[in-house]
Amino acid sequence: MSGATHGYTLTVRWTGAGEEGTRTYTSYSREHEVDAEGRPTLTASSDVAFRGDAALHSPEDLFVASIAQCHMLWFLHLAAADGVVVIAYEDAVSGTMRVESAGAGQFSDVTLRPRVTIDDSCASAIDPDETLSSLHRRAHDHCFLARSVNFPVLVEPNPVRVGR
Repeated sequence: MSGATHGYTLTVRWTGAGEEGTRTYTSYSREHEVDAEGRPTLTASSDVAFRGDAALHSPEDLFVASIAQCHMLWFLHLAAADGVVVIAYEDAVSGTMRVESAGAGQFSDVTLRPRVTIDDSCASAIDPDETLSSLHRRAHDHCFLARSVNFPVLVEPNPVRVGR
């Protein structure tokens, strides 16, 4: 039996032509819009290192964020299925991209540093550190994006917080 497939269709529209377009490397803005039907338009730019606008998200920002989002959503799904009540989740994610002298490059790693808070009512019924470590491993194994990249996605969870 074959698995389900899902398609993703968006429009990426360059808005930075200005008066001269790409007459020179410095004559145009890297600003662009990303549209997905029924969702707010995302205004983005290239990374500031590549003449982009530092006030806007870059493709690199969004790429790293998407891996963290995927992990978080799987983690929350698996926690709910296992009866672990998560009340807060925050990830200080980082990624490293190496650019070669000719200008091409690639990401060499992404590191997730999730900080999870579980409800104190469920903390006494489980070993929080062991349970959350297992949830992170399983989320990593399921994350579509982590499974799709050719570099390591590291998960370095912060100590579990318990509270309400």
